[in-house]
Amino acid sequence: MLSNQQRAIIKATVPLLETGGEALTRHFYAMMLEEYPQVRPLFNQAHQASGAQQRALANAVLMYARHIDRLEALGPLVGQIVNKHVALQILPEHYPIVGSCLLRAIREVLGEEIATDEVIQAWGVAYGQLADILIGAEEQVYKEHEQAPGGWRGSRDFKVVSKTPESEEITSFLLAPVDGGTVLRQQPGQYIGLRMIIDGQEQRRNYSLSALGNGRDYRISVKREAEGKVSNYLHDHIQVGDTLELFPPAGDFVLRPSEKPLALITAGVGITPALTMLEAARESGRPIHFIHYARHGGVHAFKQWIEEQSRDYPQISYHFCYSAPRDGDQPHAQGVVSREQLADWLPEDRDLDAYFLGPKPFMAQVKRHLNDLGVPGEQCHYEFFGPASQLDA
Repeated sequence: MLSNQQRAIIKATVPLLETGGEALTRHFYAMMLEEYPQVRPLFNQAHQASGAQQRALANAVLMYARHIDRLEALGPLVGQIVNKHVALQILPEHYPIVGSCLLRAIREVLGEEIATDEVIQAWGVAYGQLADILIGAEEQVYKEHEQAPGGWRGSRDFKVVSKTPESEEITSFLLAPVDGGTVLRQQPGQYIGLRMIIDGQEQRRNYSLSALGNGRDYRISVKREAEGKVSNYLHDHIQVGDTLELFPPAGDFVLRPSEKPLALITAGVGITPALTMLEAARESGRPIHFIHYARHGGVHAFKQWIEEQSRDYPQISYHFCYSAPRDGDQPHAQGVVSREQLADWLPEDRDLDAYFLGPKPFMAQVKRHLNDLGVPGEQCHYEFFGPASQLDA
């Protein structure tokens, strides 16, 4: 348990983390992945190259240090971390590896004059406290998955039942369990964990589920990323009849019970979790405003399906905007997301629930526009692994 003196030491390191946290976590990742190759599959190498993973960890460590006296003030961050860990099957034996590398990185980056024995000891106790919190919360989720109807613990083999192109970039994979049993019904908006062996190396990824749970199968819709090792392998090599290993659904970006009008605002492949939210909400009769942004019609996935939904369910309104339309495209608007567009496409009464997902710049703009339009902040929901302040910058 942290002593008062150790808490003071942790809080005193906050300014150092604010200015040098990313350099520290970059060194941490490089050292850990070189010395402990067994944990490499748990980390997306594309996110390593872009710096996204380093920034996410630096922000999480900073938030933890800032709120070391009141961990409840971390709010949804702990839930986000737990869900990411569960989807990738982070286990208790992984935590000592991360902890030892993090303490070494603190010492080696900050230097012994700053990272004294007392500082390292304080951070060791603090990390142990955080690890215990996460391990306990993750074990609870693992148990819930195992005991739920159709649930399981660890990996489960699924067969590719169908493979369907949805656009020039996105392909859907319908997956059914090899054992013929039922599957855990996911909450609208959740994602699935996937484990693959590619060129002799284990890879793990999370993909949003793009069809509402039916107890029989799952559907993921994967965008081909230019440098995406797993996404390209799925597109080019995985065929109907092949087997994939899945972990149970996870994620806290889920549709919450409400009778208020619903706005689903997406860009690119961010459309996938919104599809399940639309399916879940359409029978309620609540007004639904589905707004999507894409470059052009060739990369606009699920356009026909959503148009059919808007015809079959009068309470659904559908608008889409292209930033670079091709000849023959007929979007409702051209350009990028703007406050004026959202003002026109959303109901005049801003007492609504908004869910939005897409690239970070898009999400930052939507968050700002919704605030300017008077949509209550507590009714704006998005999935972003990091502090919300990054979307306000």
